Amino acid sequence: MPVRVSSAMMGGMPTYLAFLRAVNLGANRRFPKDDIRRAVESLGFTDVATHINTGNVRFATSMRSRAKIEAALEQAFADDRGFEVPTIVFTTAEFAQIAWDAEELGAQHPDAERHYVYLMKEEPSAEARAEIEGRAGEAGEMVIRGRAAHALLGPGYRTGQVDALHAEKLLGVATNRNATQIAAIAGKWT
Repeated sequence: MPVRVSSAMMGGMPTYLAFLRAVNLGANRRFPKDDIRRAVESLGFTDVATHINTGNVRFATSMRSRAKIEAALEQAFADDRGFEVPTIVFTTAEFAQIAWDAEELGAQHPDAERHYVYLMKEEPSAEARAEIEGRAGEAGEMVIRGRAAHALLGPGYRTGQVDALHAEKLLGVATNRNATQIAAIAGKWT
């Protein structure tokens, strides 16, 4: 079970986790993890590390504004790659909570065949949340917890659709990881 933490510091600076959307998919959006690390370090961020080649990066910075950190990273990535790379940032404490929630929801839904966690730039409005969670049915259900949407899918996900509930567009800027990846990243970095 993930350990809840109040904060993490590296070298006296807060530690953050960033998740890049839509990289290393197809031939035109290549962004190898060594290049991601270099782009993050170019901002003066320290203790930079990546986890597998799907756009997961940890770093420390004295910056405190999530919006400013995201904007700085997105600009550095665009400058490096020549295409936009939407980036979602969490504190280590926020991410530890997401992992905790994923484990709890997984235990509450033992029959789910797949559990994806959508990491969102912004928390959905009450109206969007109601619409997203209201799409529960045979394909599964989606549970919103803060800036994370947990898609607990039944057999219908095998149709080739990660977004079996057709709710992804309602989430705003988001990227997804499966619950196994969320647990691995939390175990490694929080």
